[in-house]
Amino acid sequence: MPVCARFAVDSVQTSPPNATKRAIALFDLDGTLIPWDCQLLFRHFVVRREPWRALLLPVFLIFTPFAAILGTECMKRIFLSYLWRIDARELAAYAREFAQSLMPAIYPQLRERIDAHRRAGDLLILSSASPEFYVREIGALLGFDISLGTVVAPGTLFPDLENHKGAAKVTRLKQVLDSSYLIDGRLPGSCGYTDSRADLPMLAICERVLVVNPDARLSAMALENQWEIMRPTRPWRSPLDRALRLLALLFGIGSDPAGINAARP
Repeated sequence: MPVCARFAVDSVQTSPPNATKRAIALFDLDGTLIPWDCQLLFRHFVVRREPWRALLLPVFLIFTPFAAILGTECMKRIFLSYLWRIDARELAAYAREFAQSLMPAIYPQLRERIDAHRRAGDLLILSSASPEFYVREIGALLGFDISLGTVVAPGTLFPDLENHKGAAKVTRLKQVLDSSYLIDGRLPGSCGYTDSRADLPMLAICERVLVVNPDARLSAMALENQWEIMRPTRPWRSPLDRALRLLALLFGIGSDPAGINAARP
């Protein structure tokens, strides 16, 4: 019985050649495994180590009023301007250190699901819109078989990237999975985990779904489709507290505005 059904609680990677009969567990990252957007967490992580990079924040802020016109992919390129001229080896080292530091922030309930899928022999796939250079490191620490994210070529002020969001996640899955996994465009026996309506294309190919801290619209969809709902406790005390923490992360203020260290056992 697939793990989703057993619980009562509301560099190109490809699938291993011996995995064609394994059920698949698809996990989003930001807001699903952790309460925060990893892109803000990583920015804070880097700026605290290289404070001069905070001087590049106005580059992003200047363009934010035009976000609706520029689109998500373009704004992500502008946001990543803080990595301008970063050395590739240094970035890789930061990604490894960041992934390790993030482990206490993983929701315990979701960690249990990951472990349960692993024990069941399922193929674990981490599918995120965050940059792949640290998504892979996070996935490796959590024991994922495949970790996919936004492919970024850092170094330039506005780095080239392929935004791994929405329907792009499904396209990428079809590229990395053996064709035997897909039957009539769906993944039999699969289970999808997300907190966002942006992942509806990914959920559409899954047999079972669990949504994490969904908003009102996603909650309504979950009830209508009989999806599981999980509501792990988030670290902020109020919307204002969350907003202040987000600003601290953006500006590189404070040693741990996300409260990750407070989550350590």
